[in-house]
Amino acid sequence: MSSWLTTFLASDEWRTLAQNLPDMPYRTWETFYATVGSTLLALVVGLPLGVLLVVGEPGGILPLPRWLLRALNAFINLLRSVPFLILMIAVIPLSRVIVGTSIGTVASIVPLTVASFPFIARLVESSLREVDPGVIEAAHSMGATPFQIITRVLLPESKPSLISNLTIALTTVLGYSAMAGIIGGGGLGKVAIDYGYYRYKELTMVVFTAVLVVLVQLFQAAGTWLVQKSDKRLKK
Repeated sequence: MSSWLTTFLASDEWRTLAQNLPDMPYRTWETFYATVGSTLLALVVGLPLGVLLVVGEPGGILPLPRWLLRALNAFINLLRSVPFLILMIAVIPLSRVIVGTSIGTVASIVPLTVASFPFIARLVESSLREVDPGVIEAAHSMGATPFQIITRVLLPESKPSLISNLTIALTTVLGYSAMAGIIGGGGLGKVAIDYGYYRYKELTMVVFTAVLVVLVQLFQAAGTWLVQKSDKRLKK
C-alpha cells in the first residue's frame, strides 16, 4: 500500500467519513421521505391556491371578490419573500404544536411545507395560464360548470406543465431539506453540515453533498419521463 494511501486512511478526514458511511442509506431515506412528504403536503395546499388565483380573477370562470384575490396574492408573496433559513426558525413553535418536537426529520416537514406551498401555488398558476382560452370557452359554451372546467379541462390540459413544475418544486424542496440540518433536521444535510462543515471535514461534506446531487438527477429524470408520457403533443 502506497504511503499517501496509508496516510489518508489514518487521517481525520477518512475516519470521519468512515464513521458516517454506514448511516448513508438511512440518511438518504430521511432526505427522500422529508422531500417527497413535504412536497405532497405543499401540493395539497398550493394546488387549490394556484387554481383560485387563475379562476378567481376578474373575467375568470369563478370570479372572487377583489379584496380576497389581493389578500391571497399578498399572503403568497409574503411567504415567498421570507428566506428559508429565517422561515425555519419562525416556524419552530408550529412544528412543536403539530408534531411535538422541533428536531428531526418529521419536524422538518413542517417548515418545508410552509416554505413550499406558496412556490407551488405560483407554479400551478403559471401552468394553468398556458391553457388555450378557446378550450375553456368551448367547455363553458357547452354548459360545463366551473368545477367541471377546472377538473376536466384546466388540470388535464396543463398536466405536462404541472408535472414539469412539480419536478422543479421537488428539487427545490430537496435543497431546502439539506438546509434543515442547521436546525436539527435529519437527512444528508445534517451529516454534511454537522460532520462536514462545522468540523471542517471537507471530504464528508463533499461525499454527502454528492448524494444530494444524485437525488436531484433522479428526480429530474423521473419528472422528464412523466412529462413525455403525459404530453399529447409528443405522442404519435
